[in-house]
Amino acid sequence: MESASEEMDEYEEAYTDIRSDGVYIDAGENDNLIVQRLTEDTKAFGIFGYSFLEENTDTLNAATIDGVAPEAEAISSGDYPVARSLWFYVKNQHAEEVPPMYDYVDMFMSEMMIGDDGYLRDIGLIVLPEDEREEWRQAVADRTAMTADVLK
Repeated sequence: MESASEEMDEYEEAYTDIRSDGVYIDAGENDNLIVQRLTEDTKAFGIFGYSFLEENTDTLNAATIDGVAPEAEAISSGDYPVARSLWFYVKNQHAEEVPPMYDYVDMFMSEMMIGDDGYLRDIGLIVLPEDEREEWRQAVADRTAMTADVLK
């Protein structure tokens, strides 16, 4: 089995160029523009956050990948293959020098933020299943370094 760094090396080698022949159009972070272009060109394919799909189900169709539809449960469980997690990192060394940083991280891991009815869900993010939230909360509480073996 390949290590994560070996897989990343292969990825970087295989996918470094973006089409420049007009077929691919980079709309940047403007999801509204992507939705507009998709409604104008019914053969187009767009990539954007799930919340924009939810907000535009009357005009857009979701793409299934390997038979998996982009539904909240499939995204949360990792079954939808192109979904990705939101990460933020804190250097323990910096947090030890700025103790309130740990308070911020602990608050971010609270139910108020990442729970089923938390703030992040309110802004369109999909929460992890409860058991995974608990595992990550424990890793944060233990100040576990995020090494490749922890992220497997």
